[in-house]
Amino acid sequence: MRACSVSKYDPSMSTNLESVLADASRLDATASAEIAAELLASLDAPIDPEAESAWAAEIKRRATELGAGVAKLESWDDVRRRIKATILKK
Repeated sequence: MRACSVSKYDPSMSTNLESVLADASRLDATASAEIAAELLASLDAPIDPEAESAWAAEIKRRATELGAGVAKLESWDDVRRRIKATILKK
């Protein structure tokens, strides 16, 4: 499923949307969840292959640092405190 782009108002869209929603409301929970997942996925931008390879390289680098004992680890409590202090400016 792919996202569509609408540049002008189309009065028939309201009727079509209402019809689709009415049909969807009669589906079981599994089918509704599948449709919801497909609709959400259709909003995602295409996967950037360069970003994927960059993240893979970053993950490998971080794992290597952890394995070598080079990376400094923080407890979740410390990280949470730091985030709250930053957000709340306390």
